[in-house]
Amino acid sequence: MKILKKGFDRNFNPKPSYRLFLFFGVGFYILIIGLLCFTPQINISGFETPGVEHYGRVVVLLTPFNSLINASQSKNIWEFFWIIFQNITNIFLLYPLILGLLFLFPKIRTIKKVGRLSFLISLGIELTQILLDVLIDANRVFEIDDLWTNTLGGLLALFTYQWLKKQYQEDKK
Repeated sequence: MKILKKGFDRNFNPKPSYRLFLFFGVGFYILIIGLLCFTPQINISGFETPGVEHYGRVVVLLTPFNSLINASQSKNIWEFFWIIFQNITNIFLLYPLILGLLFLFPKIRTIKKVGRLSFLISLGIELTQILLDVLIDANRVFEIDDLWTNTLGGLLALFTYQWLKKQYQEDKK
């Protein structure tokens, strides 16, 4: 909590030098998300997530909770763990971004606003991936589950922010 004591005021808002650091951090993470989500995806030989549908170059996975519903179609334990790993990473994809935005913008610090923001960012990513598949065959997949897993990650960031704020205020007493 030492770093928090130095960089934040008594209301748990970042001081100017930390605010600048957070802006750069958020900007850098946006670049990372761009690289992760918008560059062509490497094809894993012989592996395709169960439930995937192809419409020309556009690949979609529209089955909600596909990992649970189609888990039995995995050919081996590696494929099953790969599918679970993808869901876990999707939960934490937006987590750092939303956490940084929560520190920078007090007006978004509600469940409704964070949920909406996380969902819209996720939807933007998924729709852009479809566009990239149409334009350059980027081998991306529009997954309906990404929408809820990314949104969950944003909400986890809000809960983390609230917990950190509570710890900070208790330390100040």
